Amino acid sequence: MQKGAHNPPNPSDLKTLEEALSGIPSAHLAAVQSIVDGLIQDALTEAEQLHQAFHEKALAEALAEAGEHHQTLREKALAEAEEHHQTLREKALAEAEEHHQALHEKVLAEALAEAEERHHAEIQALHEELALERQRLYGRKSESRPHQAEVFDEAETTAEGSTEADDQAGIPPAESAKEPAHGKTSAKPRGKRAPIPPHIERRDVIIDLPEDQRICPCCNEIMAEIGEDVSEQIDIIPMQFLVTRIHRKRYACGHREHKPMMAPRPPQVLPKSNATNAFLAMLMTMKYLDGLPLARIEYILERIGLRVPRVTQARWLIQSAEHLKPLAEAMNQVLLGSDLILMDETTVQVLKEKGRDPSTKSYMWVRRGGPKDKTVVLYTYEPSRSGDIPVQLLKGWKGYLMTDGYAGYHQVGRNEGVELLACWAHARRYFVDVIKLQPKNKRGRADDMVAMIAELYAVEKEVRKAEDAERYHARLTKSKPILDRIKLWLDREVDGTPPKGALGVAIAYALKLWPRLIRYIERGDLPIDNNPCEGSIRPFVRGRRAWLFSDTPAGANASALIYSMVETAKANGHEPHSWLNHVMRELPKAREMKSYDHLLPWNLNAGDLIRDAYLREAPSS
Repeated sequence: MQKGAHNPPNPSDLKTLEEALSGIPSAHLAAVQSIVDGLIQDALTEAEQLHQAFHEKALAEALAEAGEHHQTLREKALAEAEEHHQTLREKALAEAEEHHQALHEKVLAEALAEAEERHHAEIQALHEELALERQRLYGRKSESRPHQAEVFDEAETTAEGSTEADDQAGIPPAESAKEPAHGKTSAKPRGKRAPIPPHIERRDVIIDLPEDQRICPCCNEIMAEIGEDVSEQIDIIPMQFLVTRIHRKRYACGHREHKPMMAPRPPQVLPKSNATNAFLAMLMTMKYLDGLPLARIEYILERIGLRVPRVTQARWLIQSAEHLKPLAEAMNQVLLGSDLILMDETTVQVLKEKGRDPSTKSYMWVRRGGPKDKTVVLYTYEPSRSGDIPVQLLKGWKGYLMTDGYAGYHQVGRNEGVELLACWAHARRYFVDVIKLQPKNKRGRADDMVAMIAELYAVEKEVRKAEDAERYHARLTKSKPILDRIKLWLDREVDGTPPKGALGVAIAYALKLWPRLIRYIERGDLPIDNNPCEGSIRPFVRGRRAWLFSDTPAGANASALIYSMVETAKANGHEPHSWLNHVMRELPKAREMKSYDHLLPWNLNAGDLIRDAYLREAPSS
């Protein structure tokens, strides 16, 4: 029998118990029954306790056995999991290492390829830059002027290939020479020499036969005059200076009751100097029109015995510029009154600028504009190339502003009412540089672009003398389709072109400025390029090659003002010296009247000023 099991009572034992109880008297039967019930209850309680103890022991043993089994299984599972994890980890590490190695090799290969491509592009860009620099230094400076770069041995190179026919300069007969129209100069006929203007003085020299040679050898009679042969030669009277001695008579009262009286001095621009107004006009012409440095002018004057130190010349020019400021202000009002201005800038070196190194670049800003019959060209000196300068110079102005691609103009372009135009000549220049880099006689992609730009200029040439309305119509019907083709070409070529190469730079420049490049077709009077303004800067650049720098800001400001006078006079058809001569003579009177409009170039006749400045009484022979 299993230990701890509860057995049911045996029927035989119950029968025996019943028989034993039957023999007990009934008086004791209840007590016995109670004792028996107690024994049964004790037995049941003991049995229950034994059963509970057995159950707890069995449960503890089962739990212990299950815990041992669970621990065994856990340890086994952990071991298996650790082994599996280690296997997966090793596999993942191997795969990651392999992937990393492959990725590293791929990235390295791509980086090397990109670096090689970039290096090749940079080398190509440097080669192109070097080739362009050589072209600028030693090559042709213009497609239309192949001999422009021949600045050495000028006499030899110019005379090469000439004939005896070139020894004669074209001189029209004095009586047939016509005065040029106001503000216009007659165009030089193609293939012919330009005629000498009629204001050049003619001096007649009569060469006659002696009387004894006029006797006819056949009949011994005096020959009759039947005509003459007239030829003209260009002659020169060397530069002459004279001293004007001004005698002012003084008068006094015989009774000494009134102070002495004397005629006033002649009006002078610089009354405290000993330079006449005409001398100041000639000095400005020599420096700002002929491009001569003051040192060279000093040497020229010394050669004829006149000592005028360059410091004295500089003071005269600076002081004269101060007196010309009202004219410049009047010109500025005319300029700002128009709705189209062209603008550009170039460098100038000023040695004694306060707080700045002498080698620091300063700038001349140039504006050109005004009505058609009142062209204004104004120079302004500024130490900076900041975008604040155009904003200041064009404060309150509204209209179309033509510039190059310099970012300094973007700020003024954000002003309300200011519309920026971009220069097609600048855009074309980038593609011309690409063509210069191509092998000789080989056509490249840049040639296509230059050809299309040439079509735009061909339209402009057709309508150059037309009215604005006709020009506007031609631009819409002829130029716009060309512009559409150019845009398609740029969009097609930009993706496959290295951005750092010369062609990539040219395409990027054109695309960047495209909205401004096409705006000139919005009106008939808008320019296609900034060439007129660049032409007004060119005399300054030529002069800068000679005098190299300005000594002080005062000198730079004076140069800006006088260049403004000279270039505005030229733009309105005047010979600058004759206009300056007139202005300097009349300036003191205008200063007294506080009125300068009558001295502005468009209010004066060019022919009258030339006759006034150059016609002199013929010297006696």
